[in-house]
Amino acid sequence: MSQTQPLFDLTGHTALITGSSQGIGLALARGLAQAGAAVVLNGRDETKLKAAASALMAAVPGAKVATAAFDVTVAAEIGREVERLEADFAPIDILINNAGIQRRSPLAEMTEAQWREVLDTNLTSAFLVARAVAPRMIARKSGKIINTCSVMSEVSRPTIANYSAAKGGLKMLTRAMAVEWAKHGLQCNGLGPGYIVTELNRSLVENEDFNRWICGRTPAGRWGQPEELTGAAVFLASAASNFVNGQILYVDGGLLAAL
Repeated sequence: MSQTQPLFDLTGHTALITGSSQGIGLALARGLAQAGAAVVLNGRDETKLKAAASALMAAVPGAKVATAAFDVTVAAEIGREVERLEADFAPIDILINNAGIQRRSPLAEMTEAQWREVLDTNLTSAFLVARAVAPRMIARKSGKIINTCSVMSEVSRPTIANYSAAKGGLKMLTRAMAVEWAKHGLQCNGLGPGYIVTELNRSLVENEDFNRWICGRTPAGRWGQPEELTGAAVFLASAASNFVNGQILYVDGGLLAAL
C-alpha cells in the first residue's frame, strides 16, 4: 500500500450529503463510500432516496448506506433527523451541503418567489444544516464541512442572478464557518464545480448553441462528469486536508482561469 493512501482513507467516518438522491450529490456519496465512509443520502422523496441507496450499495459492495428524508429549508425537520442519525446510525463527522436548485429568469422579470426559493435552497439550507451538525462536531473537536459552491461563486451570466447571489453567499458562508470553527478542530471548505452534466441541466447540454459556447469557453473543451468531482471531495473530507480551511476548490476544466 502506498504511504499516501491512509491520508485519503475514510473508513470509520460517516458523511451526510444533502441533495444526494441523484446527480452530483449521489456521485459524491459514491466517491466517499468507495473511500470507506458510511454515507447518509438526503432528499425529500423517500422512494427516490431508497432507489438511490440501492443503486449505491450495488455499485459499492459492502457500503454502509442510510437515508434521511427531510427538507433542508425547514429547521425543525433538520434537527429531528440529525438527532435520529446521531443516535441510531453514527456520529456525523463529514457534512456535504449539496442541495441546490435553479430558477432562471431575467433579473428585471424575476419574481420574489423565484429569488427566495433559490436563496433558501442553495444558501440558507447550508446554514441550517451546518447549525444542526456543527455543535456535535465541535463537542468532538473534529469535523469536515464541504459546501458545494460553483464557478458562479465568482462569475455570473444572464438569467441566473438568484443562483449567483446564492453561490457567492455560500462562498463567504464557507469562509465564515472556517473563521469561527477552525479553532474547534473543524475544516470548512467549498467544492466549486464548473459545468457538469447532470439531470438538472440536461436541456443546456442538449442545446447546441449553449453546448458549443461552454465547450469553447472551457479550456478542457468539454463538460465535466459528476464523478470527476469525487477526488476533490474525498480530499476535503479526509485527513489530507487537515490544515486546509476556508478555501474553495474549483473543478471546472480551467474555466475560471481563462478569458
